[in-house]
Amino acid sequence: MRLIILSDIHANLEAFTEVLAWVDRSFQGREVPDRIISLGDNIGYGPDPNGVMEIICERNILSVLGNHEMAVLNPAFLACFNPVAKKAADHTRSHLLPAFKQVFGGWSQSLVVENLLFVHGSPPESPFVYLFQLSDVILQRKMEAMDQWVCFTGHTHDLELIVLDNGNLTHQELGQGEIFLDRQKKYIVNAGSVGQPRDGNPSAKIVVFDMETGRLEVVFVPYDCHTTAMKIRRTSIPDVYADKLLKRF
Repeated sequence: MRLIILSDIHANLEAFTEVLAWVDRSFQGREVPDRIISLGDNIGYGPDPNGVMEIICERNILSVLGNHEMAVLNPAFLACFNPVAKKAADHTRSHLLPAFKQVFGGWSQSLVVENLLFVHGSPPESPFVYLFQLSDVILQRKMEAMDQWVCFTGHTHDLELIVLDNGNLTHQELGQGEIFLDRQKKYIVNAGSVGQPRDGNPSAKIVVFDMETGRLEVVFVPYDCHTTAMKIRRTSIPDVYADKLLKRF
């Protein structure tokens, strides 16, 4: 089974459509991936929540709940947001179509596909906890408790690979290109972000994973971030989220 894994699209229609165009160009015929899976936060921060959600529904993309979807379902979760993020979330909540709010109601906080776990923040199913908030001791306990080989997460907007090998936990950088995962080890793969990357490179980040071979490829997809930034500035979303797209942070 071959999967395309996306995270943190954040209502960035330009990045999302460019990523899907790359997928459509790169995989044809028998090479078509079995599934596209989103790790949540498809909305928030960006100017096009309805456009992104329309495509997710049209293409039958599986998704787990991110903290931004959770805040739409239950405004009490806005207490977990800082004031700037809350202002962006308020914009999303006021503009998102009711039909898409209903879609969120059918999503769960985690998803298991064969021997893989998908969650927005941290295993086993937190949309809110960041990996960097967890000590290595706690991370190791979580990974040892996992029934799955690999857990894919997002939330931090930064690529990362965490490896548990015979009781030893290591953090490794994850960049553009391919690696092969060992079935004798356990992994957490942070897939970065499609629509609000935090690594200083504005390109959308996606992960391609082949379950049979263990091949994991990180792909950087360039897109017109200036258009998205301009659209953000025309809304009530704080300008900082436009600045972050242009690396002015």
